[in-house]
Amino acid sequence: MEVRPFSESAERMTSVSQQFEYLRERAQCALIPFITAGDPDLETTAKALQTLDTSGADLIELGVPYSDPLADGPVIQAAATRALEKGTRLDSVLEVVQQVSPNLRAPIILFTYYNPILNRGIDKFLQQLSSVGVKGLVVPDLPLEEADTLLKPAAEHGVELTLLIAPTSPKERITAIAQQSQGFVYLVSTTGVTGMRTQVQSRVKDLLTELRTVTDKPLGVGFGISQPEHARQVMDWGADAVIVGSAVVKRLAEGSPEAGIKAMGEFCRSLKTAIAQGTT
Repeated sequence: MEVRPFSESAERMTSVSQQFEYLRERAQCALIPFITAGDPDLETTAKALQTLDTSGADLIELGVPYSDPLADGPVIQAAATRALEKGTRLDSVLEVVQQVSPNLRAPIILFTYYNPILNRGIDKFLQQLSSVGVKGLVVPDLPLEEADTLLKPAAEHGVELTLLIAPTSPKERITAIAQQSQGFVYLVSTTGVTGMRTQVQSRVKDLLTELRTVTDKPLGVGFGISQPEHARQVMDWGADAVIVGSAVVKRLAEGSPEAGIKAMGEFCRSLKTAIAQGTT
């Protein structure tokens, strides 16, 4: 893929940190929905990004389909498989971002595994992300011990690398990850893979309290949030952002692309309403 030079529109776009600062000033909790690029097709992905942007999303996590998605549950795995079968690749995902991002209010956070980054070359990969307007990056299989290989070059390209904290992590590791993470800190609400759960583990409340003692960075909670009530609960526990993946992907995949986009937009609005009520 031949990526155009860094555009003025991309340069003017809000960063992940700036978006959180804006929301914090207004005592608002961020909504971060996740979709898989290329499911059911890239044209729908472009429309879905625009719909999420107008349906309450404050930031949007866009997953690059990968053949061995170790952190993903069955819903997102199935979406990635469908996208790969349609021929979706990193280059085509970046083309969609380049097309849509200048018109979005919500910064895009790319969710991808480490191997595609290494295969492309770290500097080239980050340069391409920056050029198309990606503002954040989440790499679920990047351990803290190797994070330095991405953290500094990502910052140089204007891309904030957000690190994940597992609920089983000891305090020393939690502290180290929180100190290194850029944009915000991503707290995984449950052990295991992504997916819809019937309730959010109460351990999350304790972890949020613990994290507040070691960092003043925004705290986002993801994995397992599938209902507006979950989003509201996590916000009430002190989260600065709720991240919802499988429940969004599931709705987008149901029925025709038009029906999926409609259902996804309605669900997104219900999530935003739930967390907005808590700030009034």
